[in-house]
Formats: sequence, structure tokens, C-alpha cells
Amino acid sequence: MWNDSRTLNLIANTLYLAAALVLAACALLWLAQRPVFALQTIWIEAEDGTLQHVTPASVHPAISGRLTGNFFTANLEQMRQVFETVPWVRQASLRRQWPNSLVVTIQEHQPLGLWNENRLLNTYGESFTANLGEAEDDRQLPIFAGPEGSEKLVAQRYAELTRWFAPVKLDPLRVVLTPRYAWQVELSNGAIIDLGREPTTAPGTDTASLEARVQRFVQAIPVIESRIGKLEHADLRYPNGFAVTTARPPASAKPNPRKPASTMQPNQKRP
Repeated sequence: MWNDSRTLNLIANTLYLAAALVLAACALLWLAQRPVFALQTIWIEAEDGTLQHVTPASVHPAISGRLTGNFFTANLEQMRQVFETVPWVRQASLRRQWPNSLVVTIQEHQPLGLWNENRLLNTYGESFTANLGEAEDDRQLPIFAGPEGSEKLVAQRYAELTRWFAPVKLDPLRVVLTPRYAWQVELSNGAIIDLGREPTTAPGTDTASLEARVQRFVQAIPVIESRIGKLEHADLRYPNGFAVTTARPPASAKPNPRKPASTMQPNQKRP
């Protein structure tokens, strides 16, 4: 081998190339560690224009001491997780900006309502923790309650109830899903509506959907309030009707003021 000049040249060239690569790597490592590449600026921008709740004052305490590395060595995935611990931040995406900056794009939580007294529910049906006072700076939020894990279901039902009661210009102010998965809603006129549980297909049970029950009731609201009085409570859990309680008796009669008026037929049972 030592007499083969081609082999010796190949080995020599390989060694020169390896040495050059090592030197280049060392030079790059040295260059990457220069102070000029230390992260000095973090730019925060909104995904959709403006940020209402996320400010530099709220970001700094959450990220202080938790970001490591420089322009080249920073782990953007780990940093993203840090920024998503900031109050009101739903999602964050990061990109490097030459030579020593990061640009953080923030998607804020958009509050839909209060959730189980001490949390908030966003428009994606996700619960999150934030300053409740900041959420009501321009409007009173509806109140939601339900078992853990039912957030998306409650948010969806709220949207449906808003649509169902729109013909009579009433809004749901409070939507509750009980542990037995029965629905109750408080409307903007103060009335409490018991909707019951989702219908089943078991033999002998009422299969009318919640939407059908509400639509049947909504059609009767103007007649109820014009002839009986201001609606206080309604029970829609009956197969073919509903029971209502009003604030005052009709002008033509004086029944027991706490006795509910009902569209039910005699001896009907609730499902």
C-alpha cells in the first residue's frame, strides 16, 4: 500500500478534508457563540391584527429565566411551550429574525363565557385560566357550567340555543349541563327553562329532539306572555307539551300564583 501513490493521495486528501471540516465546525461554533448572536429582542405580534390582553408586562414574568440559547441554538419548540403558559395565549408560533431576534406570533383566547365559576371558556370550546375581570371589560359574559370534559359540548349547545331563541329576541345568559347530562338555560328575560336530557331511541321514550322541543315552545311564548303573564319558568321535558309558571295570573282568572300553567294533557308523564 505504501508504494501505491494513488492510495496514499486518496488517504491524504481524506485527512485534509476531515481536518478542514473539523476546523470549519470549530469556526462556526466559535462564531455562533459570539455575543452579537445572543437573543436581544423578542417581537410580539397578533395573529389577526391586535392583541387585547397579552402585553409585554404580562409576558415578561412568564418567560423570565426560561428562555435559553442564542439565535442559532434556541429550541423554538420549547420556547413555544413557554409562551403558551402566558395568560390569554392560546397558541404561539416563533421564528428567528437575523441576527439576534425572535418574532412571536400570538393567538389570543377569545372568551365566550365563564366556566364553572373560576375559569373561562373560549370560542373553541376550551377552558382556560385568566383574570376574570379582564374578560368583562366591555360586556357581561354568559355563565356556563358542566362536568369536566364537556366544554365543547356546552359551547356548541350555547350556539344552538342562541339560534333557537333568536325569533323571540331572547338570549341564553346561563347554560348548565348537570352531572346527569340534563340541560337548563336562563334567558335574558329572566326565565329558567328545563330542557332535560338528549332524547334516546329506547322503546316507549319521546324521541323529539331538543331543537324540536324548543321550537314548539318558542312559537308559544308570545301567546303565553300576552294571555298568562311574564314567563318565569318552563319545563320542556314532557312528550307532547310543556309546563310554565308565570309572574302573574291571567286577567280573567285568579288561580294559585305558584301553580304552573301547562299545555300538557292530563296524566301525562315526563320522560
